[in-house]
Amino acid sequence: MKVRVRLFASLREIFKSPYLEVEVPDNATVADLVEVIREEAPHLGRGGRFHVTINKDFAEMDAKLKEGDEVAIFPPVGGGEAMKKFWLTTEPLSLDALAAMVTTPTVGGIVLFSGTVRGVTDDLHTDYLEYEAYVEMAEAKLAEIAQEVKEKWPQVLDMAIVHRIGRVDVGESSVMIAVAAAHREGIFDACAYAIDRLKHIAPIWKKEVSANGDFWVEGPVDETSPPIVEV
Repeated sequence: MKVRVRLFASLREIFKSPYLEVEVPDNATVADLVEVIREEAPHLGRGGRFHVTINKDFAEMDAKLKEGDEVAIFPPVGGGEAMKKFWLTTEPLSLDALAAMVTTPTVGGIVLFSGTVRGVTDDLHTDYLEYEAYVEMAEAKLAEIAQEVKEKWPQVLDMAIVHRIGRVDVGESSVMIAVAAAHREGIFDACAYAIDRLKHIAPIWKKEVSANGDFWVEGPVDETSPPIVEV
């Protein structure tokens, strides 16, 4: 059977295409798919760390594939409609607009987080960042993070999360989070949890661009991360 695989970030650049059409046996697994890709692209080498998703859910190597599955492979994670509270955008972000989304008569405390592009990190001087995302899955994961937060901090009444894609210049915000509750207790921790989870599970990547060149930045990988396969 044929499987169409979506590629993002560094893999998209390696294959010079956002898609691969891969022929695999019936009842093939993710491991079978990865092996076919290795055979078709020996220049890729081995040892790279990537996530695989099937129908927008993270998959293990032994997961079975079937005709019509939407498969995506990407590195570790590194326009909204009215009142859409978990979305990606190419437009500049606003803390005031985000806070307004979660403000109601029952809310007495709102914690806001803004992640801003740095121009200097140690010896690295950044001109700007370029963000890419698996948009449909990323928006679903942002909503999933909010649900996790509400389960861990039941006092949270509402949340909103927005992330930029495309070019983001130094000094501009790339991500904003709003957490609202009747009182302030716990919601600072809830907001910190949300940004940490976003860095682990939302399929969003950034490329550092400077006068000396550019490179993709891989996100953190630990025991809380989704399954990893080696390509």
